[in-house]
Amino acid sequence: MRRTRILTTVLALAAGLLAGSPPALAAEKAEKSVSIAADTYTWKNARIDGGGFVPGIVFNRKEKNLAYARTDIGGAYRWVESSKSWTPLLDSVGWDNWGHTGVVSLASDSVDPNKVYVAAGTYTNSWDPGNGAIYRSSDRGASWQKTNLPFKLGGNMPGRGMGERLVVDPNKNSVLYLGAPSGKGLWRSTDSGVTWSQVTNFPNVGNYVQDPADTSGYANDNQGIVWVTFDESTGTSGNATRTIYVGVADKDNAVYRSTDAGATWSRVAGQPTGHLAHKGVLDATNGYLYLSYSDKGGPYDGGKGQLWRYATATGTWTNINPVAEADTYYGFSGLTVDRQKPGTVMATAYSSWWPDTQIFRSTDSGATWTRAWDYGSSGSRENRYTIDVSSSPWLTWNANPSPPEQTPKLGWMTESLEIDPFNSNRMMYGTGATIYGSENLTTWDSGGKFAVKPMVRGLEETAVNDLASPPSGAPLLSALGDVGGFRHTDLTKVPSMMFTQPNFTTTTSLDFAEANPNTVVRVGNLDSGPHIAFSTDNGANWFAGSDPSGVSGGGTVAAAADGSRFVWSPQGTGVQYTTGFGNSWAASSGIPAGAIVESDRVDPKTFYGFKSGKFYVSTDGGATFTASFATGLPSGDSVRFKALPGVKGDVWLAGGAPDGAYGLWHSTDGGATFTKLAGVEQADTIGFGKAATGASYQTLYTSAKIGGVRGIFRSTDKGATWTRINDDAHQWGWTGAAITGDPRLYGRVYIATNGRGVIYGDSSDTGGGGGGTDPDPDPQPTGACAVTYQVTNEWSGGFQADVRLSNTGTSAWTGWSLNWSFPNGQTVSQMWNADHTQSGSAVTAKNVGWNGNVAAGSSVNFGFTGSRSGTNGKPTAFKVGDQSCAVS
Repeated sequence: MRRTRILTTVLALAAGLLAGSPPALAAEKAEKSVSIAADTYTWKNARIDGGGFVPGIVFNRKEKNLAYARTDIGGAYRWVESSKSWTPLLDSVGWDNWGHTGVVSLASDSVDPNKVYVAAGTYTNSWDPGNGAIYRSSDRGASWQKTNLPFKLGGNMPGRGMGERLVVDPNKNSVLYLGAPSGKGLWRSTDSGVTWSQVTNFPNVGNYVQDPADTSGYANDNQGIVWVTFDESTGTSGNATRTIYVGVADKDNAVYRSTDAGATWSRVAGQPTGHLAHKGVLDATNGYLYLSYSDKGGPYDGGKGQLWRYATATGTWTNINPVAEADTYYGFSGLTVDRQKPGTVMATAYSSWWPDTQIFRSTDSGATWTRAWDYGSSGSRENRYTIDVSSSPWLTWNANPSPPEQTPKLGWMTESLEIDPFNSNRMMYGTGATIYGSENLTTWDSGGKFAVKPMVRGLEETAVNDLASPPSGAPLLSALGDVGGFRHTDLTKVPSMMFTQPNFTTTTSLDFAEANPNTVVRVGNLDSGPHIAFSTDNGANWFAGSDPSGVSGGGTVAAAADGSRFVWSPQGTGVQYTTGFGNSWAASSGIPAGAIVESDRVDPKTFYGFKSGKFYVSTDGGATFTASFATGLPSGDSVRFKALPGVKGDVWLAGGAPDGAYGLWHSTDGGATFTKLAGVEQADTIGFGKAATGASYQTLYTSAKIGGVRGIFRSTDKGATWTRINDDAHQWGWTGAAITGDPRLYGRVYIATNGRGVIYGDSSDTGGGGGGTDPDPDPQPTGACAVTYQVTNEWSGGFQADVRLSNTGTSAWTGWSLNWSFPNGQTVSQMWNADHTQSGSAVTAKNVGWNGNVAAGSSVNFGFTGSRSGTNGKPTAFKVGDQSCAVS
C-alpha cells in the first residue's frame, strides 16, 4: 500500500550526494587513466505495470485520445491510444535535478494540443535540495524547456492529490496559473510558461498543515494554493478568461474568484466552511462549479467529507452529498463531469480504505446518486461493476479477505478521476497502486455492470531498493518500496504476484547464495510480523523466518556463498547471524549496529560490513567481525559495496559525498586494503555482469560521474576504461540505490530508479568491448557508412525521428558528422546524443564528446524532434564527410 513515500534514499540525498564538486582525493595507487567511450543501448522496463500512486490524470479537451498522467515521484506520462499504453516523458531528468521526477501538477493546452506543461519538484523541505521548475513542451512531452522557480514544489508532499495547481487559460493559452505551497501564493505567466511572477494581490496563501507538531518540514508545511479552474464561458478566443476560481488550503476560506481576468480577487460568498476543497471542476454548460471537500489534505488521511455545487450565475450553494456527512468516514476528492453529458458528475471517497474505496455517480447534476457498490439487505456487498486484473494479477495482493472486503479492490487514495471528454463510456482513475479504467461506463446508468480493468501498461512507478541477477533461475529479483518485490522470469511480462508469505510493504534488501542460487533471502518492513523471509526455489515460494528481539525494520541482509548461513543487519537492533534459516539468531560482535552487510561470493564463512568509514570482515560466519585497517574510505554511510563472484576477497565499494571521499574503491585482499580508482570522480553503485568476449574479468557497472559526466557506465577491463551506456534522454533522475549486470548475457544491466521502476538495458555491442579514447575534436572519418532513418512519432505540426549511423568500413572513427537535407522544409527542434546545425534544409549532426568512437562494424544512435508544415518525407541521401552512406 502507498505509505508516505519518504524513501531511505532521501537520507542519503540529504547527506549531500547531489551538490558540490568532486572530492580532490588522491588515489592510493593510480590505475590506468580513465577514458570514456559510448555504446548504443536499448532501454526498457522490467514490466510490473504501475506500483505507485497516480494523483492526477488530465485529458486534453480539444483533441481525442490525448491524455496525461502524473505521478508523485515517477515523472509524467502520455497516453498512446494505438497500444492502450503510457509512454514516459521525463526520463531526461538527470541526477542533479532528481527532484524534478516528482510532478505536483500537469496541464495540457486545449488551444494548442501540442503544448503540455509540468510543475516538477518532489519535496518542499530540506530533503530535496533544489527548487521546483516548470517544464514546457511544444511536442507533447517529447522534448522540454525548463524555467526554474524561486521556491520548492512538493510532488511527494501531503496534499499532492489535490489540484490541478497548474492550468492553461482555455481562451488565451499564453496565460498560465500555478498554485504554490509553503505560503508562496498564486503565480502567473503571460508568455506560455517562460517567465513567472507572483499575483501579489491574491488575498490568501493558505494555512492548512497536516501536522503542526512535525519538525521535519514534511507534515508541517502549508499546503498552499491547491487548484485553479477557469470558467471558459467568460472569455473569447484570444482574450483572457474573465472568471477564475482558486482553491486554497484554508478550511474557512477555501474558494476565491476573480471576474476580471485576475486583476482583483475576492472570497466567494456563502461557501461552506470546516473542510478543504480538494477539487473544483466547472461545468460551463449548466453553470455549475462542483467542489469535493475533505477534513484532511490527503492522500492517506480524511475522515469526513462533503460535495457541493455552486451556481455561477446566481451564487447559490447546494449541498449535494451522496450520503449524510455524519455517515462519512472518508473525504471526497476525485471529481469529474461528463463533457458530452454535462449533467453527469462523479466523485470518489478517496480515503475509504476499508472495505474499499467508493465511486459515486449522478446524472442529474448531483440531485441523486448511485454508488459503485452497496450493502445488500443481509449486509453482503452488491457491486455495480466487474473487475478483471488478469493483466496485472498481483493487484489481488494474494489476499483472502473476509466480506465485505474483497480482492481485488477498487483501490485506495483515489484522488484522480476523469471521464474522457470525447467518450462518455471511458473513465480512468488513479489509485495508490495503478490506474483503473472502464470503457463501458454508461452501462452503469442502465442497470448493467460496468467493467473495470487496469489501464496502466507502460506506466512504471516503483521505487527500487535492491536488485539481484542470479547465475541460474530467474534473471531478475527485485526489492521494491510499497509493493515488496518481484521475481521476473520474463522481463516483458507482468509477474503473477509479488513476494508473499510474508508480504512486506517495502523490501529493503535481498541476496542469494552464489553457489546455490535457489537459496534466497529478503528483509523488509511490515506493520506486524517477521521482517525476514527465505526461499529454497529461487524466490518462487517463501517462508517467514523469526526476528531477533528489537527488530523494527528490514535493514540489509547477506547469504553465505553456499546458503548455509546468513548475516542480518536489521533496524532496531545490532547485527545478527544464524546457521540454517533463522530459527534462532545470535548477536555478531565487533561490528556496529546499522552496518551494511554483504557476503563473500566464494568463502561461505566470510562476510563483510561497512559503517561510518570503517570496513569490517568476519571469517567465522558472522560471529565476530574485525575492523579493517583500510583508510580513506567515505566517512558517511552513503555506500554500497559488493564482492565479486568467483574470486575470494575481491570487493568493490562505491559511495561517499562531495564534501569528502567520494568514488569507487577496489580491494583484492578481502578488504584489508583498498585502492581508489583514479578518474572516477563520484560513484554510488557497483555491480557485475558477464565478461566481454576475451576478457579475463567480469564486466563492471556503476552509476557514477566519470570524465565530468554523470551517467551509467560499464567497464570490461577492471575499471581502466569506461563506456557511458546511457544518454541524456535516458537518465531517470536518481539511480543510486542498486545496479547489477546479468551473469548470463553480456552487456545487459539492471538499474534501480527512485520511481521509474527497474530499467534494463541491452547493448548493441554483443561481443563486448571496453572503454575507448577521447574523440578527435575535428573528426574526419573515412570509409563506408550506412544510415537508417526512422520516423517514430508524428503529430500535427511535428514529428520525432531516430537515426542509426553505422561504420561499415574497416577503420574505426574517432569522431563523426552526418549531413543530410530535408525534402519538405522540416526543421530540427531538439536533438539528443548529437549536436546539430541547420541552414535551410541542410542539417549537420555531429558526435558529442562521449560517442565519437565508432569501431568498424559498430553503430551509434541519435534522435531528434522536428517541426513540419505538411508532408514529412524522409531524407534520401546522407554523407559522413565526403562519403555517401547506404540508406535504409
